[in-house]
Amino acid sequence: MKKEDFLLLLNRYLSGDTNLEENNKLLNYYESFQTENDWDEALGSKDELESKMRTRLQNAIQSEEDQVLRIQPFYTKTALKLTAMAASLLLLISISLIVNKTNPLKIETPHVAHKEILIGSDKATLTLEDGSVIALEKGKSYSEGNASSNGEKLVYNSNGETAAIANNLLTIPRGGQFFVQLADSTKVWLNSESQLRYPVAFVDGETRQVELVYGEAYFEVSPSTKHKGSRFKVKTQEQNVEVIGTEFNIKAYRDEPAIYTTLVKGVVAVSNTAKKQVLTPNQQSKITEYNGNIAVAEVDVYNEISWRKGLFVFKGMPLKDIARVLSRWYDVDIVFADPALGNVKFNGVLNKNQKLEDILTTIKNINFINAYEKKDNKIIIK
Repeated sequence: MKKEDFLLLLNRYLSGDTNLEENNKLLNYYESFQTENDWDEALGSKDELESKMRTRLQNAIQSEEDQVLRIQPFYTKTALKLTAMAASLLLLISISLIVNKTNPLKIETPHVAHKEILIGSDKATLTLEDGSVIALEKGKSYSEGNASSNGEKLVYNSNGETAAIANNLLTIPRGGQFFVQLADSTKVWLNSESQLRYPVAFVDGETRQVELVYGEAYFEVSPSTKHKGSRFKVKTQEQNVEVIGTEFNIKAYRDEPAIYTTLVKGVVAVSNTAKKQVLTPNQQSKITEYNGNIAVAEVDVYNEISWRKGLFVFKGMPLKDIARVLSRWYDVDIVFADPALGNVKFNGVLNKNQKLEDILTTIKNINFINAYEKKDNKIIIK
């Protein structure tokens, strides 16, 4: 692309008058300078250009409405109003290359898929106290006792029970996600490959306890002031989280060595058998299985909980970790022909409603990977 064509295309983009193909051309030309680290001053100030792109993106963000579940938003900062359209535009300014340039890359055409890889969707299985298993998915309704589901969410109504209370188990498979509202009105969003155990009712004045058996969940806890001072606790394999009324995210996957608790709003106390740490907003605790220490650090909350808004946010993340995230959502195994390739780091914001092939092609087109091959339910990165 000539410089003059780039400037014309940029002006059209800033006016909102470009299509996806033209956005990709703009991205490729812009990224060519990112790769070479040699900005052509004839194009003007690089900082000013990036600022204009960000302004264009913010205008797109502000024009969109939150469509998730029609439930009170869990976080109201403008950054969390990103939608699929805004996410695709953000690629123009958020992707940077961190690659080893010692080996020239070859561009190959991806192999044709033998089996369609589906985008993740709302689905779960509900296991009752008596062992009965109910499939929850779009198009299927369920109602029993104080629980009801339209196939996209599960809601428990408070019925004031004080006798022995049964526990339910909600399991979200790879390629799934689900929302549940507990009997105390606490809202829980569960990510792919997660499992939550909880009582079907609570007793006001007594501790409300649930267990994140594994996986990732975002909690919006009903305040203790509405339940005669009842504290709310979340148990995982290596820690306990105690709250009064707050919003936080816990990531405790079985194939990851650490448990992460990220506080969005309020105050929580994270503890294990040895220590206890109190978190304030924008802090994240990390407990590893190696030493049990509770490390606390400031984090960008948006990056940590973007999955709840239908986005993948990868900030300097190795491709092997990105592959693990994508594997859960698309229910596919992703491996690397060369293990060293898994250490290449990638920055980007991608839409969870994209096909996996589109995401891999995006990563490939900006030279992070040479190619990928699909064999049934496996992706081989080359």
